[in-house]
Amino acid sequence: MPIKSGVRPFVVLLVNLLLSFSLQSAAQQTSPSTPGNSVPQSAPQNETPGKPPAADIDKEKNDKDQSGNATASGTSKDRLFYALPNFLTLEGAGQVPPLTTGGKFKVVFRGSFDYIQIPWYGFLSGISQAENSEPGYGQGAEGYAKRFGAAFADGTVENFMVGAVFPSILHQDPRYFQLGKGSFTHRTYYAIGRSFVTRTDSGREQFNYSEIVGGMLSAAISTNTYHPRAFITRRYDPTTNMVVYVHNDSDRTLPNTAKVWGTQLGYDTLTLVVKEFWPDVHRHLSKKHSQGEALPASNPHP
Repeated sequence: MPIKSGVRPFVVLLVNLLLSFSLQSAAQQTSPSTPGNSVPQSAPQNETPGKPPAADIDKEKNDKDQSGNATASGTSKDRLFYALPNFLTLEGAGQVPPLTTGGKFKVVFRGSFDYIQIPWYGFLSGISQAENSEPGYGQGAEGYAKRFGAAFADGTVENFMVGAVFPSILHQDPRYFQLGKGSFTHRTYYAIGRSFVTRTDSGREQFNYSEIVGGMLSAAISTNTYHPRAFITRRYDPTTNMVVYVHNDSDRTLPNTAKVWGTQLGYDTLTLVVKEFWPDVHRHLSKKHSQGEALPASNPHP
């Protein structure tokens, strides 16, 4: 989805937070345990030794579904930062059945019209208005409404082209399969590479035409249909005491289309890096939350 320049620092900040969490989690996992600090726990009554209780199994299954593992539909229920739809990312999926054409359109529809998209596009539109990006939209409530509509349309068109239309035509898999192992650098390169290499429905590796060509077509559609045309504004020049007419260039140009496509590809690639490390952050936060709940309440009467 195309984003304005002012959003890039925000996205970069999110990536930095993810990376710091993932590195901290990795350090904790590799640190040796201190002898004497572990207390053996007896198996609960009415439970088979060595087998987790049924409640723990159900909780683990639910956590897996929420953190990117495949559900029965072949998608996930995960959300980046517990908010943004991340339904096409799978963690530790291995060999999973391919999505049908109907399944591809269904999951893209579900993510594109998710409730969180309204404040998200509202946020992007506010930044665009503050920067007076695409001045043909104007300012005020009308300008903001036009920017919001354009942002929503840009994101929706790109989501369907990249995640449903082209994957269905070319039989490519629009899901992101998290690597989840290896060094930080290796996993980062893997995530970046998935913008250019993807799986087919049969499980083979193939050039990611859906992302590259689909993204290019969506940029061409959005830029050359509802984005501002060339327009003329007039303003009063106090130095000459005359009204001056100013010509504003159209946004419907080939260079602008290429710029939107490049920004869109960069954003999607950056998002894949976030998707690669988000499950690590999710587990880290869940573990800290569980440890906080497990702490015994202090006795006010010693």
